[in-house]
Amino acid sequence: MARFLFVVPPLVGHVNPAVGVAAELTARGHEVAWAGHDELLWQLAGPEALVFSCAVPRDLPVRPAELKGPAALRFLWQDFLVPLADAMAPGVAAALAAFEPHVVVADQQALAGGVLAEAAGLPWVTSATTSAELVDPLAGMPKVGEWVASLLDGLRARIAGGRGVADPRFSPHGVLAFTTRELLGAATLPPSVRLVGPALGARPATADFPWEWLDPLRHPGLRPGPGAPPPGTPEKQLWPTVLVSLGTANTSAGAGFLTATAEAFASLPARAVIADPGGVLGDVPPNVLVRPQVPQLPLLPRVDAVLCHAGHNTVCEALWHGLPLVVAPIRDDQPIVAAQVVAAGAGVRLRFGRADAPRIATAVEEVLTEPSYRRAAETVAASFHAAGGSAAAAGHLEQLALESLAHLAR
Repeated sequence: MARFLFVVPPLVGHVNPAVGVAAELTARGHEVAWAGHDELLWQLAGPEALVFSCAVPRDLPVRPAELKGPAALRFLWQDFLVPLADAMAPGVAAALAAFEPHVVVADQQALAGGVLAEAAGLPWVTSATTSAELVDPLAGMPKVGEWVASLLDGLRARIAGGRGVADPRFSPHGVLAFTTRELLGAATLPPSVRLVGPALGARPATADFPWEWLDPLRHPGLRPGPGAPPPGTPEKQLWPTVLVSLGTANTSAGAGFLTATAEAFASLPARAVIADPGGVLGDVPPNVLVRPQVPQLPLLPRVDAVLCHAGHNTVCEALWHGLPLVVAPIRDDQPIVAAQVVAAGAGVRLRFGRADAPRIATAVEEVLTEPSYRRAAETVAASFHAAGGSAAAAGHLEQLALESLAHLAR
């Protein structure tokens, strides 16, 4: 039995893959603890999770959608990653001292995890929950790379007594990447990267969902629209269903897009389940169901396509089920993930700022009616299943723990 400490930022999309890996380790008899935002971790990892609470900066900023290029990179490091690391450091240090882990698993955006694990002489693995930084994005920008290195040097001086030299985003002990070549493409990766595929695990139940709504026979007011299959076609084909989600961090940016999406489905022979956490939608057509939260993992096997913001987790969860996508990236890594979806042939990309109802309707109809998108999605799905997911990630961590325990026994 070994002890594993997961260090994660207060971001749902970064916690969920770690939850799947942690559950697998626990099932194998290991001890798991967390360092991060306690309320979020108890919500996502379960109320019984052992959590060492870490502070986060007050009013943690969200990058404005209009920031591009160098300005966006400066914001990420100067206004988000480094302040978050400074705030989390005391909680991470307390977790290391109290839990005494054999291995630390540190998210790429929880810099304090890698910095403090290295300073303590502990083996640590980077958790890369998005494919956007599997290769060093600063390799072709030496001046920017020097600036980031200076920020990391300052961070080490403040929280780790200046000890350590490794880039906390790329542990020399290994990087767990929750994707596969079929989605990632042909990018050259460091040898430490392990492509394990999505790590899907059980999640705490969300609010009640009206599953009966998915049965078209319960909706006599709904009638097939133009272009619908002829009478006698199986109901699932007659009423394809699309899940629509912009994630948990895009409420303010998504009002116009969700409104246009609801309008688009008024003209489609299909149904939409729209996640609307901000309550921005008013009246919608009868073939549109709006919920503040949706049970995404249980819902995906019941739908035919996904319309989303190209968040890495949502994309991978959809492709795990072989579902074609319409992607409308907003910020951060989302344009990179959207480009991967299109390059894999598994979906259509929309420009978020220009996605009106007709464009959305055309894109949704295309992925629902053109079989090549589903075939490509199923090819990616096969690669995901073969990669091993949580089990493969747990295997890599177990091997590192065994090496650590053997070293301690000498």
